[in-house]
Amino acid sequence: MIRKLITIFLLNTALILTACNVGATAVPTVDINAINTAALGTAMAQISAQQTMTALAAPTFTPSATNTPPTLATVALPTTAGGLPTAAGGALPTVSFNTTPLANTAPAAGFTAVGGVPQVGATAAVGAVCNNLIYLADATIPDGTVFDGGEDFTKTWRVQNTGSCKWDEGYKLVYLSGDDEIDPVSVKLQSDDFIDPGAVGELSVELTAPLKAGKYGGTWQMQADNGEYFGNQLTVLIEVK
Repeated sequence: MIRKLITIFLLNTALILTACNVGATAVPTVDINAINTAALGTAMAQISAQQTMTALAAPTFTPSATNTPPTLATVALPTTAGGLPTAAGGALPTVSFNTTPLANTAPAAGFTAVGGVPQVGATAAVGAVCNNLIYLADATIPDGTVFDGGEDFTKTWRVQNTGSCKWDEGYKLVYLSGDDEIDPVSVKLQSDDFIDPGAVGELSVELTAPLKAGKYGGTWQMQADNGEYFGNQLTVLIEVK
């Protein structure tokens, strides 16, 4: 393309020069090579200038798209109309507890703790209330009876079998605690002592008043043939003068 432009330019130049010299007395010799060289230099200079200006022009900057996070929708929490429930007068409601004592925990009438062992109500020790006992009264030797030193006596308690099992062989009246000076013993029930469920009977132990003056006592409890203790504890309280 450039060579074609240069050739056209040279031809036009030659025609112009020829027209100007018509009728002249002397026609100067034209050096075609010099004209070509000059025209080529001029064209190359213009092309170089255009390329230089194009290179120097600052490119147009187009900013890239930015990622804008979407706006999250806001949700209002539900509220309770009227606020928290309150009791009369604006106070918060209170919780009450049942403090009624359980049944069968009070001592039987007339019982006193002996030797630090508290007297308790009848208990269902095994099975479906198989074994249980309630103290009814002192059949002999009321608490506080006075003895001479060394005197033998028999303490008898009247009791009721409130369980569903018969007290027979294998059942014992066992000494738990008290003063060893009264010669306490544990007694295994004999056939005459067997007590049917719901029946009232008597339990006895043979004891001896100590020689030294003072107050003495002991505590016993029934034991089933499986080793379980059950029912009210039975006590002795005497005085020696």
